[in-house]
Amino acid sequence: MPVASKSIKFGTDGWRGVIGDEFTFERLALVAPVAAQVLLSTYGKIVNNRTIIVGHDRRFMAEDFARFVADIVTDAGFDVVLTEDFAPTPAFSWAAKAQNALGALVITASHNPGKYLGLKVKSCFGGSVPPEVTKEIESLLTQEVSLNREKGKIESFNPWQSYTQGLEGKVNIDKIRDAISSGKLTLFTDAMHGASAGGLGMLLGDKVQEINSDRDPLFEGGAPEPLPKYISKFISVIKNHRKANPEGLSVGLVFDGDCDRIAAVDGQGNFLSSQILIPILIDHLTQRRGFTGEIVKTVSGSDLIPLVAKLHNLSLYETPVGYKYIADRMLDAEVLLGGEESGGIGYGSHIPERDALLSALYVLEAIVESGMDLGDYYSHLQKQVNFDSAYDRIDLPLSGMEVRERLVQQLQKEPLKEIAGKQVVDCKTIDGYKFRLDDNSWLMIRFSGTEPVLRLYCEASNLDEVHKTLAWAKNWAE
Repeated sequence: MPVASKSIKFGTDGWRGVIGDEFTFERLALVAPVAAQVLLSTYGKIVNNRTIIVGHDRRFMAEDFARFVADIVTDAGFDVVLTEDFAPTPAFSWAAKAQNALGALVITASHNPGKYLGLKVKSCFGGSVPPEVTKEIESLLTQEVSLNREKGKIESFNPWQSYTQGLEGKVNIDKIRDAISSGKLTLFTDAMHGASAGGLGMLLGDKVQEINSDRDPLFEGGAPEPLPKYISKFISVIKNHRKANPEGLSVGLVFDGDCDRIAAVDGQGNFLSSQILIPILIDHLTQRRGFTGEIVKTVSGSDLIPLVAKLHNLSLYETPVGYKYIADRMLDAEVLLGGEESGGIGYGSHIPERDALLSALYVLEAIVESGMDLGDYYSHLQKQVNFDSAYDRIDLPLSGMEVRERLVQQLQKEPLKEIAGKQVVDCKTIDGYKFRLDDNSWLMIRFSGTEPVLRLYCEASNLDEVHKTLAWAKNWAE
């Protein structure tokens, strides 16, 4: 029996649910063939075949769910290229484009806690499908869909080989390898028990020092999300290395569960989110690689991003939160880089997909070619554009969706005019409510579309002001 559209809802990147509750074999049997059919109707005339890539991460039973999807989709008349092992989601996006497939169906819940699993749908171009495609999938779940019942075939493939070869050609890989092998650069990585495990070792050699590379579907009781609260052990490793080795360059790179998000830790043990990495990458790619093109940022991105774009005479385009909006823009314009505050960064010279391993290689190239620690590089950029800021975000669980609706109505009927003692001078509403304050700081209030969660973002001149503003917003919501 068809599932009501409200029961299976695609968020900013895919459908996710609690394993054994929202996410089950029965529900996957409904979603997978419909997703395949929508990929066919959307991209069939472009690729002229019925082939779909199926991949998975390292979560509980992920390989079993992937095999099940492969069987269901072939029963619906599609040919499937099924992964032999776990791999980063961008590797399956790469495979969709490289193998001229309709797209990819990837079993992953990205950065969510271990009780979740999900399904990401990727296009023939190698990026997330646009919102209208996922909306069509949702709408067809309530209808009878006519499927081709001539059974397709399944073949397997190694998702790492072509992908890593493609990445190698995008950076000065020998220079990075030499710096690591000679000891000029010490590289630590945290796989967070996810799908990045072993990736940088394949690319850069056995001197890469990786932690949390084993499979742990419970993620040590946390979540595979590159945030300070989940990587205290990793930060300690880097700080201890600095104490024992005060000379030389060192860096830590952290990847989320399916390796499409990245964060870093500089040589002093300071956490660097993509709000810091994106400006560094823009500067490096323009100054040392000679790249040009538009910079695409989500509305929650740092104010430093447009300042660095302006420094290098690059145009800027702003989107709602969600990498699929950036991917859409990459298909329509000449884009140098597109990035979001949660760690997803992609490149116009690559597939229209956030790719944490490619970002890692570009970050390493920036360190090696500049000779600077990442923290020093960031300080240098801030001085160039005369901008100092701090940023943080909190996710506030609400007691229910009715509370969410009440807060939305309040914002619509009574727009905030003052926040934490500062006057509101502007409000953007392309995704939630982004309030610009009279000291040029900003607070963004955004609601999850699929769960009762309020997301609060703030950038201000220092961390004390950020936390003061976020505390005010939390009190307002409660």
